[in-house]
Amino acid sequence: MQSENLRDEFGLETDRLLLRPWRMSEGVILREIWSERDPRVPPHRRIDALGNPTVAHLEREIIAYKPASVGLLAVELKETGRVIGYSGLIDSGRGAREPELAYELLRRHWGRGYATEASWAILNWARSSRYERLWATVWDWNAGTRRVLAKIGFVEVGFEMTTHGTNIVTTKFL
Repeated sequence: MQSENLRDEFGLETDRLLLRPWRMSEGVILREIWSERDPRVPPHRRIDALGNPTVAHLEREIIAYKPASVGLLAVELKETGRVIGYSGLIDSGRGAREPELAYELLRRHWGRGYATEASWAILNWARSSRYERLWATVWDWNAGTRRVLAKIGFVEVGFEMTTHGTNIVTTKFL
């Protein structure tokens, strides 16, 4: 497990990463994440035929974003200062004390342990904030994320059939 410290009320730090609020200028990074998504991801989570969401649209979302908890934080490489994705907690629909862990990284940063490291930081922050349990859903075809969730102790407890495919439901008691 990586060591992390609460950097301030809005940031978490690990050995290699800083998880912090997004800056408006980083809309271009979010746009790149959207453009790299697997074609099996539902259409409303990919760039559409008109090129939406645009960088300008994503920048407006960054400005307007007011998370109820830790929210989705930018994942920054401490060594370079470059943002490589996001990680955080979102509403799971299962109660205020049981949010969902979410993350997504630019493809060129996959396979380096960053998703696991960022997820440990979020998990440990959630534990120290007295959350009772975390959830995570993952497409059944997403073997990489399923491995990350297993490494940090999530257990598969079911599945949800959607019009876009099958989501594996995982959870971890804190």
